[in-house]
Amino acid sequence: MAGIYFHIPFCKQACHYCDFHFSTSLKYKSEMLHAMHQEIGIQAHYLVGQSVETLYFGGGTPSLLAADDIQYLIDLVAEHFHVHPNAEITIEANPDDLDITKVNALKNTSINRFSIGIQSFFEEDLRWMNRAHNAEEAQHAIQRVQDAGYGNITSDLIYGYPLLSADKWQYNIDKLLELEIPHISAYSMTVEPHTALAAFIHMGKQPPMDEAASVTQFEYLMDMLATAGYTHYEISNFAKPGNYARHNSNYWKGVPYLGIGPSAHSFDGSTRQWNVNNNAKYIKGLHIGKLSYEKETLSEQDKLNEYIMTTLRTIWGLDLDYVKENFGEKNSKMLYASLQSFATSGEVFFENQKVMLTRKGKLMADHIAAALFVENEAVNCSSYHWQPSDLR
Repeated sequence: MAGIYFHIPFCKQACHYCDFHFSTSLKYKSEMLHAMHQEIGIQAHYLVGQSVETLYFGGGTPSLLAADDIQYLIDLVAEHFHVHPNAEITIEANPDDLDITKVNALKNTSINRFSIGIQSFFEEDLRWMNRAHNAEEAQHAIQRVQDAGYGNITSDLIYGYPLLSADKWQYNIDKLLELEIPHISAYSMTVEPHTALAAFIHMGKQPPMDEAASVTQFEYLMDMLATAGYTHYEISNFAKPGNYARHNSNYWKGVPYLGIGPSAHSFDGSTRQWNVNNNAKYIKGLHIGKLSYEKETLSEQDKLNEYIMTTLRTIWGLDLDYVKENFGEKNSKMLYASLQSFATSGEVFFENQKVMLTRKGKLMADHIAAALFVENEAVNCSSYHWQPSDLR
């Protein structure tokens, strides 16, 4: 069981909060696609002996690609890897790309799941974020995809930014419920260094994010979606029964994956590698059959800390028996002892040998994980690639 992630490094324009790798110039799109074709062949050995259960097109904005280009990448994967016949194949899409012509073209591909980046249904909020779509396109894009027969849809929302009032936040959630979206991802606005938003705040053109408002909105989200029958299966992800994101769930469960494209990351269980985050260097290298990347071998401490970080975010929890079997009884006992203070303060609870976050604990998941790290040394978080689930 494994996954393949495609990083498509193109966007129409730069969202003010985004720090993902992308270019707003599509001048070298054909060269980029050719390079990705080359990389698939070069990396054909990476997941040897494993069935590919999920493919995920992220970015960037994968919906900028033609449907034929997407299908060709899928077909190339099938030539070099064993793809499960029931594989989940997801494309991230911006609403402004999903006109009738594009949706109909995508019906002729193997795509079976859409991740639609809504973020907000309010025009002024979208302009503040510098999103490429407008509020009307946000709703119509979802309806066009549904009308085309797709039921496996996830949509993103953002909360915790200055323009978002309680009434607006309720409307955004209500709108996705009204549209019967079976999977919802929601993220607190984060100010990343070297983004336009960070610069605006530094210059005093925008106020800093209000952490208290973000907490209130997150709590309201949890209440609303629980009442509507969604399972809060990961800190930022909610799903109706049977609609968990298989690709992202595998990230959190430590399943191996291969990343294709500039800045894409790969993980085989023992090592992690990441491609150069420069389009020109990526293309130039693969033009002569060479993939430019860096690689690290994970220590046992790294593996345990990553296990702590990822599992605590999910409903499956941290399994102390798994820790004992894979990292030794000493580490299992040490974690159990460290968890007692969080259990006493009502932030985690035990279910046999598994440890899960309470509602209170979900508000401080990263703090709890960091406090549990072996020797309290932070894992190299820059090596993670969260789709998605992350802000675009």
